[in-house]
Amino acid sequence: MGAAQDRALAQPKADPQNTVILATKDGDVTIRLRPDLAPKHVAQIKTLVKRKFYDGLTFHRVIPGFMAQTGDPKGNGTGGSDLPNIPAEFSSAPFKRGTVGMARASDPDSANSQFFICFADAAFLNHNYTVVGEVVSGMDVVDKIKKGSKDDNGAVTAPDKIVRMRLASDPQ
Repeated sequence: MGAAQDRALAQPKADPQNTVILATKDGDVTIRLRPDLAPKHVAQIKTLVKRKFYDGLTFHRVIPGFMAQTGDPKGNGTGGSDLPNIPAEFSSAPFKRGTVGMARASDPDSANSQFFICFADAAFLNHNYTVVGEVVSGMDVVDKIKKGSKDDNGAVTAPDKIVRMRLASDPQ
């Protein structure tokens, strides 16, 4: 195993500075961010969390058996933040149940604010999307997010929302 693969598979210690609490109507999801894999993406997410950018945003695209996507202020998959897009930071970390990845357009360097949480293994995303973290608790909450239609690319009518996102190191 190479050093990059060892790093991708390593389980980092709990770090409140790199742990996000995503609150929904059904409970909290705790996400361990992985700056060791994607430092620029993680820094951007943390900046947006501190700005309260994600608070109130919808899970606009939720495909059963695949993933739940959020982070778009337009709520239709075309929006982002006022920060610049980030160059891809692909790694050997696998996309599996609970993996958090950055959504993007066809350009690998177009990730901005949108991210998704995998409901199941999604090996076809490996080496093609940036892994930014993993759910360490609350996958039962993720499983309750209102699903969209597979026929409509996961678009959700009256979608669930992020109530609040914060870093574990920040005051409640």
